[in-house]
Amino acid sequence: MARIISVANQKGGVGKTTTAINLADGLAKSGRDTLLIDLDPQCNATSGVGAAPAQKHPLLADRPAAESIVETRCPRMYVLPGSRALADADALSAPNQKRSTALRRQLAGDLKRFDYIFLDCPPSLGQLTRTALAASTQLYIPIQCEYFAMEGLSQIIDLAHQSKSRDNPRLEIGGIILTMFDHALELANEVADEVRGYFAESVFDTLIPRDVAISEAPSHGLSVLDYAPRSRGSSAYAEIVMEVIDRE
Repeated sequence: MARIISVANQKGGVGKTTTAINLADGLAKSGRDTLLIDLDPQCNATSGVGAAPAQKHPLLADRPAAESIVETRCPRMYVLPGSRALADADALSAPNQKRSTALRRQLAGDLKRFDYIFLDCPPSLGQLTRTALAASTQLYIPIQCEYFAMEGLSQIIDLAHQSKSRDNPRLEIGGIILTMFDHALELANEVADEVRGYFAESVFDTLIPRDVAISEAPSHGLSVLDYAPRSRGSSAYAEIVMEVIDRE
């Protein structure tokens, strides 16, 4: 059965989409079949793997979502493209229990052949993120090592607890990923220590460093693992992938 992982944080610019892309790519390289589902109307996950946005979001189309899956440049990694259409964003964001049920049904049906399914959520606590959490088995939370990190972290965790109690009892906090870490900054070290102090084993051991290669890779439609395999960012994401596998 697929592990369905929402990658979410209501704050933008924390490495959410980058993390979803690189985890999916790294797990595919390890021999797992992975699917990246783009739920963000910005479609950064779609373009970040070299795919084109859909004219209509596959989750709203009149055919099985599996028919809209696109291969990426990495063997065994696939993407379900997002859509930039405002009407699609409105439809997906509408408070609708049927939408969550339909997504769960598709993930348990034609899409269940994948070992890992990553849902790249928009930077908000709105209905799209709620729908993703209601259909997931785990939540991964990337956070930037900055002053307001703990405040944002508590909000997304509260939302996950609400989803678990109301909609999805199988949802668990799969892990917290510390991103954009600069060891030379005292604040970054303080934030990392504080997050580990509060959430202990939920925090991945590996820190994702600030690295220009991580920022450049999506513009080439590649993960950093493919774009700059010898970079610090690539090494860090490879280590995170190993941690994910160890938690299977």
